[in-house]
Amino acid sequence: MSEPQVNEQESAELAALADQPAGKRIGYYAKKTGPGWLQAAITLGGGSLAGALFLGVMMGYNLMWLQPLAMILGVVMLSAIAYVTLSTGERPFAAINKHVSPVLGWAWLIAAMMANIVWCLPQFALGTGAVQQNLIPSLESVSAAPWFIGAVLLVAAALVVRAYDSNSKGVKIFEAILKTMVGIVVVSFFLVVVRLTTTGALNWGEILAGFIPNLSDIREPAPAIATAIEATGESAEIWRTGVASVQKDKVIAAFGTAVGINMTFLLPYSMLRKGWGKHHRGLAIFDLGTGLVIPFVIATACIVIAAASQFHGKTADILNEDGSVIAGKEASFAGVADKFIVKRYAADLEGLEGDALDGKVTELRDALPIADRRIAAMLVDRKDSDLAKSLSSLAGPGVGKIIFGVGVLGMALSTIIILMLINGFCLCEALGRPGDKKLHFLGSLIPGLLGICFPLIWTGESKAALAVPTSVIGSSLLPIAYFIFLLMMNSKKLLGDAMPRGGKRVIWNVLMLIATGLATFGSIWALKDKNLGSFPMGKVGIAVLVVLFVIGIAGFVSKNRKTA
Repeated sequence: MSEPQVNEQESAELAALADQPAGKRIGYYAKKTGPGWLQAAITLGGGSLAGALFLGVMMGYNLMWLQPLAMILGVVMLSAIAYVTLSTGERPFAAINKHVSPVLGWAWLIAAMMANIVWCLPQFALGTGAVQQNLIPSLESVSAAPWFIGAVLLVAAALVVRAYDSNSKGVKIFEAILKTMVGIVVVSFFLVVVRLTTTGALNWGEILAGFIPNLSDIREPAPAIATAIEATGESAEIWRTGVASVQKDKVIAAFGTAVGINMTFLLPYSMLRKGWGKHHRGLAIFDLGTGLVIPFVIATACIVIAAASQFHGKTADILNEDGSVIAGKEASFAGVADKFIVKRYAADLEGLEGDALDGKVTELRDALPIADRRIAAMLVDRKDSDLAKSLSSLAGPGVGKIIFGVGVLGMALSTIIILMLINGFCLCEALGRPGDKKLHFLGSLIPGLLGICFPLIWTGESKAALAVPTSVIGSSLLPIAYFIFLLMMNSKKLLGDAMPRGGKRVIWNVLMLIATGLATFGSIWALKDKNLGSFPMGKVGIAVLVVLFVIGIAGFVSKNRKTA
């Protein structure tokens, strides 16, 4: 069974609209959007939530510009992917194998499948947590609840994916469901910010200033954190170094969650599935702008604002007034404080092992000066449940937790649905059976069935064993995916007369080079210190990145030599 044919009626309508005023085109475009909203459904997941929470907790309002910039650069490349796919009508996996290199084609497909399967696990954990902690707290003490909630999430996701596989009407229903879910996510977090505004908890001057890019904010601690560091006196340099290290990793992670490797796989196949062709190229860019950029920017900005207002430079949720740790927060506090203690009191710990070492660290932690305790408390990672609990005091008992919980549950479920959808596309391409609805549905079940097993799989060492290799592969392959479509955008053999020319070609290439360059820089920065135990996983990822760049250039030159 092949992919659906181009929708000739829509193509004719779009061709007729090409010379019409922008307002008339936009009115038509607004009725036909879809794939861009699917992109929003996957990117508004646990990764974006965690990244936005960190930016708010650690940086306050200073990096409000970071995630929007990352998304804009990602949309540049997604627009290029859409342009190539819609201009040629070819399935990207086959086109990459034919016009660039089969090595890169298979690397792209395998990386996307790995990301679908592994990152589905934390989405099930996130959704289950939202239900237990925010929506139905009575389930938190029920041991079997995670399995039951996970099964409900899987069934709901499978039914939605099945609708997508049914027919063209099913695709419309699927897209309507996802648009609704994305809308719920955005509205939930927006209402949180509205509530914070009405209570006078927000400084909108500082918030708006945070949207103005300032690269020094990436390297330097936010003023509130810097002041707390200076208050520690002779320990300041150790804290400053530790904050810089954590900040670097988290900022890159927040930047990288805007567009993932599997999003580059989803977009072209979802467009082909809708029967889009070359006349849909303008619609595709409009779709990405309205369906992806706007929801992503609003939702992540609202989370950053809420987290900053509740936690940035504050310790009341971690420490009592006398500096003692609040009950239940001991482990979180120790996780930050002990890293400092190991460096600050290295001489006192030298030669100690096992229980003796643990006992001494505990003793030193309990004796930490109040200034050190405060900066440690400021640096504790906050989770979505912490923010929901904090917000409940502003919105009334339970209300804040419910609103936030609905948003988080919507994030998790929509991402699960899209990860399953992408995996179906991947399996069909891998087995050479594009458009096979039964195979697509079976492929979609793979990440879902593993996802409901998150209570067993997504814990401790198992989590690291899955997350580290997958993040390394995804981080190293995302720049390669960008690079692949940069090459394809300049392939006369592939695009023919559709290849951009003159000033348009210059603009496309400048924007794509900037996006690819920044993605590559960020990838290398994130990978260089990433290890799996003693194995230098990150350095291997960088080596793979370099090798694939070379293979891509060599393959492209070889396969396009005749045209040149």
